[in-house]
Amino acid sequence: MTAEDLRPLMLSIAYRMVGSFSEAEDLVQDAYERLMRESGVENERAWLTTVLTRLCIDHLRSARVRREQYPGTWLPEPVIADPAPASALRSESLSLAVLVLLESLSPVERAVFVLREALDYGYDEIAAIVGKTPDNCRQLAVRARRHVDERRPRFEPSREQRDELTRRFVAALHEGETEPLVALLAEDAAFYGDGGGKAPAISRPVHGALEVARLLLAFRSIGVRRDYSYRAAEINGGPGLVAFDADGTLLAAMGLDVSDGAIRAIHSIVNPDKLAHISSTILPSLPPA
Repeated sequence: MTAEDLRPLMLSIAYRMVGSFSEAEDLVQDAYERLMRESGVENERAWLTTVLTRLCIDHLRSARVRREQYPGTWLPEPVIADPAPASALRSESLSLAVLVLLESLSPVERAVFVLREALDYGYDEIAAIVGKTPDNCRQLAVRARRHVDERRPRFEPSREQRDELTRRFVAALHEGETEPLVALLAEDAAFYGDGGGKAPAISRPVHGALEVARLLLAFRSIGVRRDYSYRAAEINGGPGLVAFDADGTLLAAMGLDVSDGAIRAIHSIVNPDKLAHISSTILPSLPPA
């Protein structure tokens, strides 16, 4: 496998590390440019993974201040499809909900989590990459795993259950009634919106099934008046929707966090900068919602 064949894998690693597709592309390009200046690299995958991980750690340290000053809620840039081969990385670390949780980890903790949980690297390998001892890396991995497990459901739904719940959710939105929507939402459901100060969005998360349902129906009313359209899409490996204005411009990507037979959270990204990377060649192939 050539170094160029590894680019989709490297992009997926960087995206899981920094939560931004555009920033991940820049970091991967930086790593490849460094590789071109090296000679005698025998294991290009190991070399690229090491250099890219360290670049991501440095990037996260500088990005933390910017994200603390971000207007409203910061959410990851959504992706329609993981660029890596389906079997190359474990899918959990791609979900919007998990990426949001990883934001509260230190850069090194996040790197250890991604290398261990997504790539199944051994602690000796991780230690060499992040500059810690294997025991330190094991402790960091356990701490990060506990952090995620405490906030994630123990039992994930099957794809069939997830798709059926999504179908019912879309039907309830079209119906425009409150009760059917409330019935599909967990009692403590939450809605998170990210406009980045560049598109209208809620400034704070909304909590509770009834409040989330009312918010969704308010959005629906605006969409009906302005002739918006919707398509089902797999957002970050999970169920979701994308919304378009009357001219076909992508307005939003909405990921649904589903477990225990209900929608636990909705992550809605409307910041146009975070939608720009979603390919116009992919969107027409999505089925109507």
